[in-house]
Amino acid sequence: MMVRCGYEWTGHPGVDDNGQLLSLHGRVQNTPSSTIKVIISDEAPHTITVEGEVSERTFKKAELVTKTSFSITPGENSFSLNDTLTNKSDYDDEYQIIYHSNFGSPILEKGAKVYAAASEISPFNSYADKGLKDWQTYLGPTKGYDEMVYNLKPVADKSGNTLAVLHNKAGNLGVSMQYNTSQLPVLTIWKNTDTLQQGYVTGIEPGTSYAYNTKFQRPLGLVPTIHAGESKHFDLTYTVLSSSAEVDSAVKDVNKLLNGKKVQQVHEPIVDLSKVQ
Repeated sequence: MMVRCGYEWTGHPGVDDNGQLLSLHGRVQNTPSSTIKVIISDEAPHTITVEGEVSERTFKKAELVTKTSFSITPGENSFSLNDTLTNKSDYDDEYQIIYHSNFGSPILEKGAKVYAAASEISPFNSYADKGLKDWQTYLGPTKGYDEMVYNLKPVADKSGNTLAVLHNKAGNLGVSMQYNTSQLPVLTIWKNTDTLQQGYVTGIEPGTSYAYNTKFQRPLGLVPTIHAGESKHFDLTYTVLSSSAEVDSAVKDVNKLLNGKKVQQVHEPIVDLSKVQ
């Protein structure tokens, strides 16, 4: 359901400014944990936590170690991810992360809808601009549908917390994602309503960065630095919405963050790929 994209780099594949070949969305999702620990609380309600440690080491380049943690409490309709990225090197380094969270049927269907607390939305490229006015709604499985990707600038409460919600057509089944903009300042929505066989899925993706190749994001200030010995924290909460009341409540929370304002649609992509490809 969720793929970590990063941490050394993320985004589309290609050659970086220094000549390094960057694979699609980094390496962490394909790197096994060196240690795994399962912790079950002795006291009720017996929260279950799974911890792992993933190391990204590249000679003379990166020494990034991520302690990942997944916690769930029996009987509750939400779970949390709490990750800590540490730079074990003696040198400062760049890092990027996108929490690529995928949802399909039965939440995703014709007429499904997504809400996000954001001040602005723009298309990833000129193709996505064709669907910008309908960015909140989804088609059913559609043969020949190429992916449409959108870049959003989230708005948050005083603590930096923000929310995105996806629900089915009837509005009685959905999921919400809460994250903090001080940790994950941008949001990507990936719409891939192709056929069921090809992959009928949407992604709601908080991150430090959008899905462009790293070299296009440095000028945007979306390739942050982690200092030698420093740790960065990333906290997300996913909630399953299993009734109309729960869906309505989550959507109201998004609208409260919007404070009566609409998400501004900007038709110009923040990176002009036609000039760089």
